[in-house]
Amino acid sequence: MVDILHRIGVTASPEDVYAALTTVEGLAGWWTEDTAGDPAPGGVVRFRFPPGGFDMKVLEARPAEHVRWEVVEGPEEWIGTQVVFELAQEDDWTIVLFRHEGWREPVEFMHHCSTKWAVYLMSLKKLAETGAGEPSPRDVRIGNWH
Repeated sequence: MVDILHRIGVTASPEDVYAALTTVEGLAGWWTEDTAGDPAPGGVVRFRFPPGGFDMKVLEARPAEHVRWEVVEGPEEWIGTQVVFELAQEDDWTIVLFRHEGWREPVEFMHHCSTKWAVYLMSLKKLAETGAGEPSPRDVRIGNWH
């Protein structure tokens, strides 16, 4: 198994970053405008993008600390993988440690997804710091998978 790993620092509180990860409005503000569902533990959130989308079951959500989702519908490479956000306060920063874990192998699509996760994590940072992110369809395009 292989994982996608990223780390960003955000000049907003862990509570503000957590809200962007656990509300439909927050998720639509940094990842994709076409977001719907129940972001509470046990719920399923549907994310749609121009080329398709996926559904995430919310496994865990600890306020201002931790969010874990499992992919239950979407591209075959994503099914059963988990997306994790760990939040920690360090001085004036909220550090976000991101993992998209459980990929069976590092296929070309994983390389694409790693780059896109970086783009969207910078959108999360921008949303938390300024109130306006760059979610799909207004995100940076990097190739034929968008």
